Amino acid sequence: MIALPFILLTKEGRQRIGLVRPTRRRWIVPAATAGVAMALGLHAGATALWGHSLSHPFTYIALSYSSVPATPSEDDRLIYFIIFAVIGMLFSPIGEEVLYRGVAHESFAATLGDRRAALIDAAAFAVTHLAHFGLVFVGGAWAFLPLPALFWVTAMFVASLVFYGFRKLTGSLMGAVAAHAGFNLAMNWAIFYAILP
Repeated sequence: MIALPFILLTKEGRQRIGLVRPTRRRWIVPAATAGVAMALGLHAGATALWGHSLSHPFTYIALSYSSVPATPSEDDRLIYFIIFAVIGMLFSPIGEEVLYRGVAHESFAATLGDRRAALIDAAAFAVTHLAHFGLVFVGGAWAFLPLPALFWVTAMFVASLVFYGFRKLTGSLMGAVAAHAGFNLAMNWAIFYAILP
């Protein structure tokens, strides 16, 4: 996803999807801060509803980190946190923001306008994230968790709209990437320091 705009789009096309320097850089730090706040709010809400059971999105996502010991030592916890946070702050935010807030958004905005395009790319982003949580594989079988999945998809939809808002505020995909990276940083903090024993 990261390379495709450089392969398939002209310079004008890349500019149109937001691959430009931010025109309002002062919004980058607030974007990252908003991402952190959203992830911590999602964690607090899910914890209040389901504790750290498998109905909590971050608890289930923690299970996908199969290389992490069930109870890591404090030194290992920090090392794993750094590894997962760096990966989560680079690859997903850049690739997904290029795809959703960049290519998909601009494809729909051309005919439907920015507001409708933002709703469409937010819906696509949210539904795609059912692959992370909602449809779960536990005990050798697939299951669907309706209320936790609705909670997760709604949170991803709202997060997507916030990411788009920061794209607009910064004049660049960099705002969306910063918000998304902040979200993933806080999600990994919650996994390694609030959920894993």
